[in-house]
Amino acid sequence: MISDFVAQYAKLIASYPEDISVTVNDGDEIKEIVLYANQADIGKLIGKEGKMIGAIKTVISGCKAKDGISYRINVEAV
Repeated sequence: MISDFVAQYAKLIASYPEDISVTVNDGDEIKEIVLYANQADIGKLIGKEGKMIGAIKTVISGCKAKDGISYRINVEAV
């Protein structure tokens, strides 16, 4: 559910939406969401001073309140 949201949101922002993919790595207490994007889109996804990725983290933190699982998100180039 969270990974689908992140992927769809990133596709709306990206210039190369076909390169967007998301993987989820399960840990003991934290699930790590890795967002893979084209090198040209990484700046757009992070945003000025990290504001765009911060907004995504804020939405994800709402899910933490619901299911009690902590999430971490990373953006990497394809």
